Amino acid sequence: MKRTLLSAFVAACALQMTAQPQGFGGFGGFQQQAKLETSQEWKDVNYAGDDKAFHTCDIYLPKQEKKSYPVVIHIYGSAWFSNNSKGAADLGTIVKALLDAGYAVVCPNHRSSMDAKWPAQIHDIRAVIRFVRGEAKKYKFDTSFIATSGFSSGGHLASTAATTSGTKQTKVGTVDIDLEGSVGNYTTQSSAVNAACDWSGPVDLTAMDCGDHMQMGENSPEDVLLNAKLAKEPDKYLSLSATNYIDKNDPPIIIFHGEKDNVVPCCQGKKFYELLKAAGVKTEATFVPEGGHGMGMYSDENLKKMVGFLDAVRK
Repeated sequence: MKRTLLSAFVAACALQMTAQPQGFGGFGGFQQQAKLETSQEWKDVNYAGDDKAFHTCDIYLPKQEKKSYPVVIHIYGSAWFSNNSKGAADLGTIVKALLDAGYAVVCPNHRSSMDAKWPAQIHDIRAVIRFVRGEAKKYKFDTSFIATSGFSSGGHLASTAATTSGTKQTKVGTVDIDLEGSVGNYTTQSSAVNAACDWSGPVDLTAMDCGDHMQMGENSPEDVLLNAKLAKEPDKYLSLSATNYIDKNDPPIIIFHGEKDNVVPCCQGKKFYELLKAAGVKTEATFVPEGGHGMGMYSDENLKKMVGFLDAVRK
């Protein structure tokens, strides 16, 4: 049965913004606390060259010291409502697994739907990717491999960064969309990525009713992000959808989605997987029968699948 849970959703997002960094895993429930084993960490690094907290990131290097490390940019989930949740970006699960596997991890903030409307959020993520390349020497980044990863709305941004990789500007129906932006000091660097991990992301914002899920009330998170309504301006929702940009040149993408997800229905992940396969993109998908929106998703098996997929792409 579909439920109207907007107030509960907003409360959960508010909790995320105030939660302790290693005790919360994004809008997906409490996760096991874990101490990250690192060789170096940098907090609140501004990737845009301004004084905005929403343009900062935290950087973690693996415990085993090396000359350089492949990079994963992991993005928190918040239904695009939070501009400062990098400290709650699945640190005890996804980030820990990546660090333990030898990946440098960058957890960025980005502008919320209250700060700016789409496509500002993808502009911020692309600025992070360019920052990784521009500051590679300082932070020991191996720029031969940069991947995006994210949970929920972070999964949307990670996936969109991948399916639009190499595309700076395009037209979606009646909408001319700049996908690159000009955020930061490294605008001449590439914002392309080598792979992406989608954890429970909404990827087709024209079809959020594809399965059983909570109802958000009069304005859904995507309505707020676009300042629009699907019935009136469908092309805006297409421009927000990672699925809209899929082609054979996309980098490999791995998908994880819970079949009992009542926030972002599992049919989103399943459709994404089928479209990627049809386009000839390297992809894998795991649909967890008892998995919810983050709940029950971060098993050792799934985390190993994520790492194995990224390792295979690198090779």
